[in-house]
Amino acid sequence: MKPQFFAAINQICDEKSISYERVMETVKAALATAYRKDYGNKEQEVEILLDENSEGPTVLLIKEVVEEVENPNLEISLKEAQKLKKDVHAGDEIKIDVTPMEYGRIAAQAAKQVILQRLHEAERESLYDMFKNRENELLSAQVVRVEGGTVHLRIEKHNVLFMQKDQIPGEKYFTGKRIKVYLDKVVATSRGPQLSISRTHPNLVVRLLEMEIPEIAEGEVQIKSIARDAGVRSKVAVASEKEKLDPIGACIGQKGVRIQKVMEELSGERVDIIEWSQDPKEFIATALQPAKIAEVIIVNSGDDARIKKRAAVFVEEAERPMAIGKKGQNVRLASDLTGYELDLYNLEQLPAFKEKVTEMMDKDHRIEDAELGIAPVASAVPTVSDEKEVTPRSNSGQASDEEEEVATAPATDVAAVEKAKKEEAPEAEEKKAEFGNYGL
Repeated sequence: MKPQFFAAINQICDEKSISYERVMETVKAALATAYRKDYGNKEQEVEILLDENSEGPTVLLIKEVVEEVENPNLEISLKEAQKLKKDVHAGDEIKIDVTPMEYGRIAAQAAKQVILQRLHEAERESLYDMFKNRENELLSAQVVRVEGGTVHLRIEKHNVLFMQKDQIPGEKYFTGKRIKVYLDKVVATSRGPQLSISRTHPNLVVRLLEMEIPEIAEGEVQIKSIARDAGVRSKVAVASEKEKLDPIGACIGQKGVRIQKVMEELSGERVDIIEWSQDPKEFIATALQPAKIAEVIIVNSGDDARIKKRAAVFVEEAERPMAIGKKGQNVRLASDLTGYELDLYNLEQLPAFKEKVTEMMDKDHRIEDAELGIAPVASAVPTVSDEKEVTPRSNSGQASDEEEEVATAPATDVAAVEKAKKEEAPEAEEKKAEFGNYGL
C-alpha cells in the first residue's frame, strides 16, 4: 500500500475524531462490498488484508473444507482444498487469495457509499461518546457563522447548532467570537446525537463561578441556590462551614475582580452574591436586598407537601420600589432563590395580618387576600422548570439604577402600585444614592 493511503487514513481519524481501527474496518468493509459486486455474491465470507509492504489490498475468500459440498459459496471439497494446501483436513477453514486485478465502476461506487455511510455513523457515535460523559459541564465554543437567529458553533472539531431560545437575549454573535456554553444533555436521535447547549441555563452561572473562584471549586464555599433572569440579573446564595471564611467576599474578590470576570462572560449580566441562611426569614430578607425588610412572616413552611411554601414580607413605603424591582424582577428572583411564594405588604398592614394569621393557623388552605381584608402590594411565585436544579445563583453586590425604579406589581392590586409610583418617586431617588455602591 502506498504511504499516501495511510496518511489519508490518519487525516480522517484526526478530523473526525474516529479511532484508527474503526476507519480501517470501514475501508475493509467497503473493499469486501466492491469484490462481491463484481466477482462474488452476498453469501460469501470475504476477508481484506491491508499491508504497508504490499502493493494493494489482498482479498481472501474464506471457505470450510467438507467431504461433500452443499453450499459452494461457503464450502469447498477436501479434494479441491488439498490442491491449494496439502495439510488441510475436513472441518478446517481455508483462505483463498482471490485478489482481482481491478474493480468496475459500479463496484467502486458501492465501496465509496459504504465508506461514507460507515464514517458518518462512526462520527456520530464518536460525538455521542465524547460528550455524553460531559453533561452538566462548561464547554468552550467558537462562532462559525450566524444565520438569522441561529448560530453555528464549533465545539472541539464538531459543528453544533445554537438555537435562539438558548441564547442570552440581546447578546451579539459574530464569526470568530469565543464563548462558554453549558452542556445540558446529549440525546441520541435518528439523525445522530443532539447536543442541548445553553447560555440561559442557571447552571452556566454556577460553572463560571466554579471556574473563577477557587473556594467554590474546592468546596470551601457552597452554592446553595440560584435564580436567574438571563441577560439581566442573577442571584446566588452561598455559604461556608468555615467561620473565618467570608463566602461573599471570596466570590466578589478584591475590588470585585472575580465577579466582574463572570459578568463579562455573561455579556454584562448582573450577578448578585448573597449569604444563605438556615433561617427562612433571614434568608428571604437577604434575598430581597438592596431593600430593607421590616419583617417576614412564614405563612406556610412547607411541612405539608400539599401546601406551597409561602411567606409575607412587610416593607416601609420608601423601601417598596426596591423590594419589588423593575417589572417585579427583584421579588421574582428572590422567590425563585428561596423557594417561597412571596407576598409584599406595606408595614401598616402588619397588625391586621398577624391577627388574621393567628385565627387561621390551623387551616390547610392558603390565606386569601379577601379573607385578610387587604391585598398585598405584590406577589411572586417560584418558577417551576425541569431544567432548574438546586444550584447556586449569584449577586455582584451592586445595586443598579433600574432596580430602584418603582415596578408594576406582578400579581395583585396593580392600581395600588401605580398610585404608589407617583407618591414615592422622591423617596426612590433618595434610595438610589444610598445604595449606589451596595455590596462592593
